[in-house]
Amino acid sequence: MRPSKRAADELRAVTLERGVSKHAEGSCLVKFGDTHVLCTASLEERVPPWLRGQNRGWVTAEYGMLPRSTGDRMRREASAGKQSGRTLEIQRLIGRSLRAVVDLKALGEKQITVDCDVIQADGGTRTAAITGSWVALHDCLAWMKARDMFAGEVLLDHVAAVSCGIHEGEAVLDLDYAEDSAAETDANFVITGKGGIVEIQATAEGVPFSEDEFQSLLGLARQGVARLIDLQKMSIL
Repeated sequence: MRPSKRAADELRAVTLERGVSKHAEGSCLVKFGDTHVLCTASLEERVPPWLRGQNRGWVTAEYGMLPRSTGDRMRREASAGKQSGRTLEIQRLIGRSLRAVVDLKALGEKQITVDCDVIQADGGTRTAAITGSWVALHDCLAWMKARDMFAGEVLLDHVAAVSCGIHEGEAVLDLDYAEDSAAETDANFVITGKGGIVEIQATAEGVPFSEDEFQSLLGLARQGVARLIDLQKMSIL
């Protein structure tokens, strides 16, 4: 039995609440159980210097954890003067995941930045951030389209992410912190609505995992992402 009493293929309770920020062009408060992340998408009428004159846009992300998002207060990275390697890795992952389903040429010379602020952490902050960021991005693009800021379709597909792992010898879906901290294998999967794999991060914490175990994790991830994408679709109706 899992610590949360969930079935092996059961997600935590997931909610996607749109329009939670008064000022952002798109926003979503995503909850994967006790992991809560605020995602806001902001439009900027510019692109990075290295993209100027190429007639295409850019989608990027920033990620951070509030000081009391965890059991003990963390020092703000801004006060430390630099971002941690973990923060940089996660925000690059979020950006890559979103760009995988965006037509940057159709966007034109504009940049959308999605800020992901972890309010409360209980495992799976990066997967929750990716899933909620898609909703915030969708609403930002809808805001732009209503103002005739681009022609055609910019958003090509859904994208969502979920964690899987091997806990006490069993492949399980959507790990919370209690499982994540004790898992023999921990993996994150980013998958599109059409089933394309954007990224897989998988690590054995002790004994290496087998190819059969990996296939079990991938199968669980596909099921989980399919459910998350269904929730995304319901949230934007």
